[in-house]
Amino acid sequence: MSKKALLIIPPERFNEDELFHPKEQLEAAGIEVTIASTVTGEITGDYEGKATSTAIFSELSPADFDAISVIGGSGTNDHLWPNQALQAFLKQAHQDKVLVSGICAGAVAVAKTGLLAGREATCYPIDLQKNELAANDVTYVEQHVVAHSDVITGDGPSGAIEFGKSLVHALR
Repeated sequence: MSKKALLIIPPERFNEDELFHPKEQLEAAGIEVTIASTVTGEITGDYEGKATSTAIFSELSPADFDAISVIGGSGTNDHLWPNQALQAFLKQAHQDKVLVSGICAGAVAVAKTGLLAGREATCYPIDLQKNELAANDVTYVEQHVVAHSDVITGDGPSGAIEFGKSLVHALR
């Protein structure tokens, strides 16, 4: 049975590298990828790249996936950080033993669940995001990927390929 990954993007302004690089890594490893958001249809990224959300994440069951990843981009701060449904979804995924992950601003969305409290994580190296990690009792580490057995965080576009590889590795 093939593994399944759910990539959650904001309804506007996702980061193309953070979505497309991990998606390529996962698909190359034979993992089925679903892109979801708070809306369905075509979504435009920070740099005019296009992606299609085929589902509203809150209408899905986290247990149907082997990994769930929150993708960054400027829209993530606005739409996913304050999203209570996302917090509940990620916590449920964690309870269901699904790998929870986030890259860049998506890592902050994961930190907001409390799943990383007292642990190390990474995010994009700007104060806005590092301060959010600190506010959620998470220790910032300056590296591309910080992988725990149950939660993986990535720093941003420059670490997007490595982030994708770490997801594949965790799902093997």
